[in-house]
Amino acid sequence: MDGSQPDPPVDPFAGFPAASPAAIGGAWQTPGSFGAAGRGPRLLSGGGRRATVISTTSTLVVLGALVAVFLLAPGSSQVRHTFFNPTDMWQSFVGDPKKGYYSVGEAIWLNIRMFLAAEVLILALALLIALIRQSRSPVLFPFRVLSLIYVDFFRGVPLLLVLLAIGFGVPALRLPFVSTQSAAIYGVATLVLSYSAYVSEVYRAGLNSVHQSQVAAARSLGLSQATALRHVILPQAVRNIIPPLLNDFISLQKDTALVSVLGAIEANEAAQIYSSTVFNYSSYAVAAILFLILTIPLARFTDRLIDRDRRRRLAGAAT
Repeated sequence: MDGSQPDPPVDPFAGFPAASPAAIGGAWQTPGSFGAAGRGPRLLSGGGRRATVISTTSTLVVLGALVAVFLLAPGSSQVRHTFFNPTDMWQSFVGDPKKGYYSVGEAIWLNIRMFLAAEVLILALALLIALIRQSRSPVLFPFRVLSLIYVDFFRGVPLLLVLLAIGFGVPALRLPFVSTQSAAIYGVATLVLSYSAYVSEVYRAGLNSVHQSQVAAARSLGLSQATALRHVILPQAVRNIIPPLLNDFISLQKDTALVSVLGAIEANEAAQIYSSTVFNYSSYAVAAILFLILTIPLARFTDRLIDRDRRRRLAGAAT
């Protein structure tokens, strides 16, 4: 080309000039639309006032159609009385031990405590497993084999089966201190064992995403292997895996409800006790709403992190 215009950027993979975003996306990919690199929430961003009106109208039409189908169904009144009775929802939320049922609102705190305790332990144990599997030292070979077996086993066995095995098997061993813990403790131990297998693979993916040039640069500066891992590799790896980690922890929050099979009075168990006492399932709707209150903010925070990471990568590719 002549010197009057700069050469277009070259696609490093294809070897020819890269197409502009407008050429790739076409006329429909306006700034701020789905798939664009604009700032702000992609779910609510549109193409101006007209797009906002259209999206709002379509949303109201779809929601109105769903509500109409539910209300006009032959068994709608029975379903609303059984699952969404306001009186039963409030009674199950506040509870009344004198009548034989617990408060779902208070029981959810056990789910939160189990989630927080398991999350901290999972982060530590999964990182240890990932580092062992990534190591190349001959001394750690037996531990690498054990960690591989551990990951394969707990990723392959359903969480509920592991929960039953630990919750009923460990007390049957009659070991001092170990066999006398509460159902919540066994539930947390099960969640840690099972989820650490998944999260360790997330850690490994993050460690492998750090380019070897970063490791070579750190070692060329005189950093030891451990120092380079702590100050160079791990910070980059953790930054890359925060979104998938948060997705795993959203599932972890929900899976705390499985501890109810051991008899722990958490939100799901309290809802089950209420439904079996008064023969109404509105308590399950209350438990579902409480879990949504816990998980939706974390899900939206995860989306924001993913979007920020996407913008950061696009900005780095453009420079």
